[in-house]
Formats: sequence, structure tokens, C-alpha cells
Amino acid sequence: VQLQASGGGLVQPGGSLRLSCAASGIISSIYDMAWYRQRPGKQRELVAAITSHGNTNYADSVKGRFTISRDNAKNTVYLQMNSLKPEDTADYYCHAQWNIYDYWGQGTQVTVSS
Repeated sequence: VQLQASGGGLVQPGGSLRLSCAASGIISSIYDMAWYRQRPGKQRELVAAITSHGNTNYADSVKGRFTISRDNAKNTVYLQMNSLKPEDTADYYCHAQWNIYDYWGQGTQVTVSS
């Protein structure tokens, strides 16, 4: 099982990025998927989640700015991040969970700085 995250990078405040998480080795359509982040010196925190049925929830700090979505045909989940702020700087991780199974992808780094 592999969750391959991509799309991170350096962006100016107010800019946008789209993260992708491509899953292999699982039928991701049955999994609840999520993005977490770990900011420097902080614990890992939930950013956004989407259930297998398409229900979503977001951390208060990103509501209205970030959108999580999934393309089951491509076994991929996305995180569209708009109006980025310096405090969004973090390593972002993809997570998949179903029943007793859960998997983490490697992080992709997002840096918001002028």
C-alpha cells in the first residue's frame, strides 16, 4: 500500500496550491481519506477529511480557504488550498482509513512566505 503525496512547494501569502494524494494497493473509494499537517514545533493536526460517501469536514483554521475532494476513478484525493497564509506552512500528510486499516503517506512540504 502506498499513498503518494505531491504538489507542495513555496508560495507567497495569498497564493494557492493543490496537493494530490495518489493511492495504490488499496481500493481507496471505500476508505475515508484525510489531510493532516505538522507545523514546525507543533503536533500533527487534522486539516480536512472526506468520507467514502463524500462528506467533508475541515479544521476551523482552513474553513472557506481549503477544499478536499476525491476522484475514485483515479484513486486520488486532493486538497485545494487558497488564500494561503504563513501559518499554513507545514508538512502535509495524506491518510487513509477503513475498518481496522489505516495508512499514512509521506509528507509534502508547503512553505508560505514572501
